[in-house]
Amino acid sequence: MLKCRTLWRTLAPLARTSSTVCRQNARRAGLNNGRLPACVPAAHMSTAPAGGGRENQLYVLLVGATCVGGAIYAYRTVKGDSQRYQDRIDEISSRPLKTFTEEPATPTQSEPPAAPSPAEPSPPAPDADPADPPSAEEPAVEASPQEAAEPAAALIVEEEPPAAEPAEARPGVVAEADEPVIEASPEEAAEPPVVEPEPSPPSEPTPAELTEPVAESEPPAAESAAAEPAEPQLEAVTESGDASPASHKVSSHTPYLLIGGGTASFAAARSIRARDPGARVLIVTDELVPPYMRPPLSKELWFSDDPSVTETLRFKQWNGKERSIYFQPPSFYINAEELGSAENGGVAVLTGKKVVHMDVRGNKIKLDDDTEISYDKCLIATGGVPRNLQVIERAGEEVMKRTTLFRKVEDFKSLDKVSRNVKSITIIGGGFLGSELACALGRRSTESDLEVIQMYPEKGNMGKVLPEYLSNWTTEKVKKEGVKIISEALVKSVVSKDDKLEIQLKDGRLVKTDHIVAAVGLEPNVDLAKSAGLEVDSDFGGFRVNAELQARSNIWVAGDAACFYDIRLGRRRVEHHDHAVVSGRLAGENMTGANKPYWHQSMFWSDLGPDVGYEAIGIVDSSLPTVGVFAKATAKDTPKAATEESGTGIRSESETEHTASSPVASSAPSPTGVQHKDEYGKGVIFYLRDKVVVGIILWNVFNRMPIARKIIKDGEEHADLNEVAKLFNIHDD
Repeated sequence: MLKCRTLWRTLAPLARTSSTVCRQNARRAGLNNGRLPACVPAAHMSTAPAGGGRENQLYVLLVGATCVGGAIYAYRTVKGDSQRYQDRIDEISSRPLKTFTEEPATPTQSEPPAAPSPAEPSPPAPDADPADPPSAEEPAVEASPQEAAEPAAALIVEEEPPAAEPAEARPGVVAEADEPVIEASPEEAAEPPVVEPEPSPPSEPTPAELTEPVAESEPPAAESAAAEPAEPQLEAVTESGDASPASHKVSSHTPYLLIGGGTASFAAARSIRARDPGARVLIVTDELVPPYMRPPLSKELWFSDDPSVTETLRFKQWNGKERSIYFQPPSFYINAEELGSAENGGVAVLTGKKVVHMDVRGNKIKLDDDTEISYDKCLIATGGVPRNLQVIERAGEEVMKRTTLFRKVEDFKSLDKVSRNVKSITIIGGGFLGSELACALGRRSTESDLEVIQMYPEKGNMGKVLPEYLSNWTTEKVKKEGVKIISEALVKSVVSKDDKLEIQLKDGRLVKTDHIVAAVGLEPNVDLAKSAGLEVDSDFGGFRVNAELQARSNIWVAGDAACFYDIRLGRRRVEHHDHAVVSGRLAGENMTGANKPYWHQSMFWSDLGPDVGYEAIGIVDSSLPTVGVFAKATAKDTPKAATEESGTGIRSESETEHTASSPVASSAPSPTGVQHKDEYGKGVIFYLRDKVVVGIILWNVFNRMPIARKIIKDGEEHADLNEVAKLFNIHDD
């Protein structure tokens, strides 16, 4: 651009002069011939044999000479300007080197004392003349735009030698940040992002921070670690497989921030890294362990023969294969303090920290230790907290100490210890969790002197989900596991008396026990809604999100805490593992720009031991009309056989990756109605609303969920559900 402007300024006067000379010559030639140029015929100037022919030749010769001379002048002028421009650039680029060689004492004076350095930029003298020493040598500094960019860049190169001199002490790092301020303070604000002098910002807290890592490792390692981070560092806790947090430094900014350390967060992190391989993802969780799967806490872990299962957290699936509850080993994650400088990005877990405040306008959060972390995009996957009965909360501290709200790894470890040291445990709740724990503890009661009691307000186990006949069958199954069932039980009060807990029911019954497990539902964790200004659904609870699971700009919600709109079933909130996997995966994709709507019908499953299990999808509510089609079960119609076929105990991990193709209906004859209760070996239960299937339970029928999902997605009215049941091949041996 500069060269074009210079060329135009040079050629414009020449063009104007040339045109003026042409007009004057034409007028002069016309006067010599005794007539005006306007009256001269064009043919006369070129074809007349005598008279003005010689003058015309002179005119052409003069104009040609003028054009040639102008071209030669323009060429020499442009070439000269180019040479002068290059000389000027070379002169400017070499000037900072002269400054450094002439004034070596200036930076060295600021290095030893760390305190005087901030005060030195304050005098106005350096600000008035940014080129301080060079101004005496080169007074004619005209190219201010180039000079503002070039000398400062050269100054950064000169800072490296002084920074290497005080190698024995960290104050040298402070001097490194101060040097640019002394020589070119007005330009310093513009230069650091260009040349990456990012070690300078952390130079202020570095002396105070060095004392902490030194205690963990040898001084050389601490010194090099302090020099690595490119951003200000804060104290925090990184991920670890044990329950003891370790003190580290974590970057004050992360591109992707995931609040919550559950299934949804891990699925989102994996999805983000799949779409953006160099992404830096930070997971913040109040638990002391990295992300893990929750279903085994109430299922397979209780059936383990390993006495150290509470420490290893490894279990055998129904198919006999062993695995850990953790999604990935600790080596999968990188240290939180290394996340900011990781060349290829990675996933770091900040354990033992709770987010207490969220500033959505400033794109930052505050932890419970007042640490602030900014982000570019954030996912809220805070899950939920177990509900408790008000009568228990009002019963006093002694009752609360002997009550377990089952949700986390610590709860599993605590209840396992309690079950080995007490004589009686009472489980309040007849839903999925309560029934699973009842079966698990009931199996243990056969091996010890433990009494297991389960009470709930419904008539049978999972009475809010299963139709009455199947709920009653399930209740008998639970009783066979050694569990004492108390149905239609409403708790009136709980007191601690004579080293026992006395549970008084509203119908007058009294139950004495040593420990209580409250499994009465989950409350979505929306503690951040107030500080973040996010909307909470008044009907279902949880953060209200749009079809892309987005609550606000740069904020997404997934898992149990998300209240989303189902395109088929309306607004819902789901509290199951598969929903956490799918919603977390979708949120991660949308955080990287996918903008996909949530259409997936999530499923859930429950196992009452290795022999009875079911999978469900959609709205499964016992208050809805149902149609059940059952068949005789075989040896392969059990959760154990299903996991042997799929190779995983977490069935949704394989199931969610498939979609239903055109299913082939079974050719075997189907029964005409609900079978006898003793023949509920396997079957399909359809839940209807306005004669349309809105929910399906597959009872001991596995690996058929894509078909069920397609039926609900189609939303069609079926005249004969017995024919629909054939799609699941329940009558094939």
